[in-house]
Amino acid sequence: MTELEDLVCRLVAIESVNPDLVPSGSGEAAIADFVGSWLREAGLEVTMVEPVAGRPSVVGVARGTGGGRSLMLNAHMDTVGAGGMEAPFSPRVSDGRVYGRGAYDMKGSLAAIMLAARDAATMRFAGDLIVTAVADEEVASFGTSAVIDHIRADAAIVTEPTELRLCVAHKGFAWLEVETHGVAAHGSRADLGVDAIAGMGEVLSGLLLLDQELHRRPRHPLLGTGSVHASLIEGGQEMSTYPARCVVKIERRTVPGETGATSLAEIERLLQGRNASARLTLERAPSDVAPDHPVGVALAEAAGHPETIGVAYWMDMALLNAAGIPTVAFGPAGAGEHADVEWVDLASVQRCVEVYVRAAQRLCHPAS
Repeated sequence: MTELEDLVCRLVAIESVNPDLVPSGSGEAAIADFVGSWLREAGLEVTMVEPVAGRPSVVGVARGTGGGRSLMLNAHMDTVGAGGMEAPFSPRVSDGRVYGRGAYDMKGSLAAIMLAARDAATMRFAGDLIVTAVADEEVASFGTSAVIDHIRADAAIVTEPTELRLCVAHKGFAWLEVETHGVAAHGSRADLGVDAIAGMGEVLSGLLLLDQELHRRPRHPLLGTGSVHASLIEGGQEMSTYPARCVVKIERRTVPGETGATSLAEIERLLQGRNASARLTLERAPSDVAPDHPVGVALAEAAGHPETIGVAYWMDMALLNAAGIPTVAFGPAGAGEHADVEWVDLASVQRCVEVYVRAAQRLCHPAS
């Protein structure tokens, strides 16, 4: 077993299921302790950032000599639940792949930034190389949010899996709720009752039309257009009663230039003249970095000019960009994130180690 293979397996074997997804999940305490100890032994300065008790994030710094740009490498330690996986935390190696929960999302990447940081600690960079192994990316991302309150960097690479492609943009999302209002009455009293569920029918039809209109809007060059769909619906209380309320929960996927506020305004226009109300419950912004930004150029050169992409899912890249830390994403190949069979390709993880070190050399510069 190679050192890389062993490290990925050791990380997978530490159950770090996010307890806000699965109440029985252990969270990040054990894996943070392992990562912190490993980085200290590798020569990094290590601190813990713990805004929620028992849910720490790890910050490791390979300190530069001064005068160079700093680079942050970011990976999350938490995973989703095991679902129907067999032996999810007993990693299995086969045909150059490590199988197990979190292998692809994203303990392969975590291993890669740990090894890259150890290499950086032995080099004389002018700028700092910073490793952030964060908690809670799978739910509210309080890990990265807290880390950027404690430490800054001139640029960052989020190491989510990208199949060794350079990701410079991703979509955001807004969650909204619409409530239609009726009048409760006995099912026999059509003269009194107003059916809130029936009233939601026109709203749902309007959502379909809005989604079609979104797909006709000008396209982002990498992300295409936004979208909207109904996710959950509830209403009524019993068979012989007119329902006084019906609630539908809506997800609006956004591209740069679209926000939670603009998404709410779209829904409110759809509700005009109806006995209904809408509210925004959660927003995560999209992210977009010019491909010719120095961090993108450095990573592209380090990786041999791979394909440049945008992705439809959200990641912590948006938080870093919003904080003024220009950020791109680059990570290994594999499959099965959140699925019952999950694996990461070890050769691609090794490739990531090499690319991260080369990108750091370009950005942080060898000391003079």
